[in-house]
Amino acid sequence: MEDNNNETFGFNKRRAEGRDKSDKPKRNLQLKTRKLNPTNTISYVQLVILAVFLCVSDSGTGMDTQDTSPSVLLFFDKQRFIFNAGEGLQRFCTEHKIKLSKIDHIFLSRVCSETAGGIPGLLLTLAGMGEEGMSVNVWGPSDLQYLVDAMKSFIPHAAMVHTTSFGSDSKAQFGASNFTDPIDIINNEVVKISAILLRPSCSEGAAVKPGDMSVIYLCELPEIMGKFDPEKQKLLVHPSDVMVLQFLVLLYFLLTAQQNLMYKNYCPYSPLIVTMQITQENVEIPILRSSARIAARLNYLCPQFFPAPGFWSLKQLNSSKIDSIFSGEDCVSKFPESILAENLLKFTLRPHAHLGMDKSNIPSLMSPTEVIEELVTEIPEIVDAAQHVRRFWLGSGETKGDLTLGQDNKLMIEEPWLGENALPSCLENIRRDDLEIVLLGTGSSQPSKYRNVSSVYINLFSKGGLLLDCGEGTLGQLKRRYGVEGADIVVRNLRCIWISHIHADHHTGLARILALRRDLLKGLAHEPLLVVGPSQLKRFLDAYQRLEDLDMQFLDCRSTNLASWEAYEGNSEYKDCSTTGSPNNLEDVNKPTVNTESTLFARCSRMQSYWKRPGSPVDNAMIFPVLKSLKKVLGEAGLEALISFPVVHCPQAFGIVLKAAERINSVGKMIPGWKIVYSGDTRPCPELVEASNGATVLIHEATFEDDLVEEAVARNHSTTKEAIEVGNSAAAYRIILTHFSQRYPKIPVFDETHMHKTCIAFDMMSVNMADLPVLPRVLPYLKLLFKNETIVDELDDVTDAVNAVY
Repeated sequence: MEDNNNETFGFNKRRAEGRDKSDKPKRNLQLKTRKLNPTNTISYVQLVILAVFLCVSDSGTGMDTQDTSPSVLLFFDKQRFIFNAGEGLQRFCTEHKIKLSKIDHIFLSRVCSETAGGIPGLLLTLAGMGEEGMSVNVWGPSDLQYLVDAMKSFIPHAAMVHTTSFGSDSKAQFGASNFTDPIDIINNEVVKISAILLRPSCSEGAAVKPGDMSVIYLCELPEIMGKFDPEKQKLLVHPSDVMVLQFLVLLYFLLTAQQNLMYKNYCPYSPLIVTMQITQENVEIPILRSSARIAARLNYLCPQFFPAPGFWSLKQLNSSKIDSIFSGEDCVSKFPESILAENLLKFTLRPHAHLGMDKSNIPSLMSPTEVIEELVTEIPEIVDAAQHVRRFWLGSGETKGDLTLGQDNKLMIEEPWLGENALPSCLENIRRDDLEIVLLGTGSSQPSKYRNVSSVYINLFSKGGLLLDCGEGTLGQLKRRYGVEGADIVVRNLRCIWISHIHADHHTGLARILALRRDLLKGLAHEPLLVVGPSQLKRFLDAYQRLEDLDMQFLDCRSTNLASWEAYEGNSEYKDCSTTGSPNNLEDVNKPTVNTESTLFARCSRMQSYWKRPGSPVDNAMIFPVLKSLKKVLGEAGLEALISFPVVHCPQAFGIVLKAAERINSVGKMIPGWKIVYSGDTRPCPELVEASNGATVLIHEATFEDDLVEEAVARNHSTTKEAIEVGNSAAAYRIILTHFSQRYPKIPVFDETHMHKTCIAFDMMSVNMADLPVLPRVLPYLKLLFKNETIVDELDDVTDAVNAVY
């Protein structure tokens, strides 16, 4: 506990300073050892994930988000192998009860954000399982070492010791004399796995650039003799008496025209090939059914805050590029059958009696109509509740009161609370195309069935947008919200990405977003995207860009604090380079008045260096040009200020203030700009209260329920009540609570007593600034929607597993 300004609040100082890791015993994450028995093995190959999620839309069709690469599961009784681990794999496995603790090996067909985006979160989750933690073998071409080097900035070394690369260069741990020789990497009693390296045909005779190397994996099951027959002992053994299965894991998704890979390289190797052509699938089937079901229910109750997801027209499905792969005569003759793949499609390998396709696990069609019919049957009063919510947007004269639940869970209408109905001047005659806050991910630690990890999209409509945090799966969430084409527009028009701290659940979706933007803007005149974050993030990005160019420019959060902006504005070289709407008039932005001498960030403390270290002339010479670029971006987006401030969580943890520029209404009156504050992860602290002073919206983490304050203190998070108290102390107009522990998979535990200006966030919740007056009134209806839900849902073996590393 620390005493600050005569007000006591608790926090874990060692954790905030980054010294808590020394308090824990060093963990030597061991690989799992399993006794193998090839004769009694059940074995199958299963398409674990083709598209991470096919979400339900209002028209009853789904959407293939295409935000990750296909993954394939090779299953044996005692061993599991995953091929490719793109973003969303962990969430998909949780949904479909594929136990991560049973996975022994992960193979990457290519090392890039598309195929490996799920690796960091997966390694951290495994490291947190059980008392000792777990690890997994990760295999890939020599480029894998670049990814490992990058992840060292935020993943414990013990979680990555079992990574192995292969290839023909100096970085490879398994060598190959040339690109046509298979490399044996696994050879045990149940399977032999070899890797065949592929190079782009355009690179013949030249060195292959990092990220361009691709791999085909050849999997061979050993011989199992049939029943011995003495009469045949002098004869050759018939093929029916020996089962030799050899198949290629062909991830055709990677074999695009852009890659221009030499398909001829691997055609000759397999006399019997079990192939599944991964091109397209039934786009009406939601793969994350739990999330789709909740999204449909929320949309029925309040479509204004929970709009129907974007959808992808079937006309946009184009498999012509992939189909062209099979047009060559040399290849077609090698394949006895090509099957259009579907999510969770199996091919049983053993026992031999069951050899063949198994479609029993393929998800069935789920329409929004079925979901709503189920909801109305389960909660009949939801019909009246939905009608009541809709009347909020028709004018206060038609709404007599708000909903509450009696002890018998029946609807009760009571008069609305009128204590703070004064509309802030910044919302006067505000347009609906001014600002929309989209909560893309509202869970903490790891993705779950119902909530993705942290990300907030600040939608400025025609002026672009910003991302505040960018956890794994952020791209997929954007596609679920806006559709595939809509998400491309969002990414293309991003002005800035701001990252609060280095924990993986806040930034591991960043590389995928940056790579997509790079591809979308290829050949067009544009500036690198500004990424503002803690210095550890720069180390990750610098290392990762050796693997693939991310087309970005980095700026440390410390360089965007109020003192840095004031130094920039006071510099004669830059003071005349002002841009309308940029942070020139800093007097209008609430300046911290807290006496930092008595806080965690006091002078000469370990934490002080993380936020208020004076910049030297050398630092300014490097920082000011980037601040000038940021200033220009802010002006174009209609923003007056982007200011980072320190919070209490881990070293270099920050919150952010976004302030809109003033505007003139239709009668010439000057209207002040709105102010949005995002806390990041934090304990309640004076710096956050001061930064939030007079905020139009405070987006505050509320990881734990009120009864778990000790755990909140230990982990430097906030409880629901504490988050609300911060907003009340700062006189914030509206408070949105987010970043809930995954122990509350659907709706967190909260006390409605002090929630009169607060709302609970859900994934895809979209809050238009024009709707802020209505926001808190929806909360009781949300509680009604989840009245029959239990607090803890099945999360298999990943439930809060990352506590050990977060």
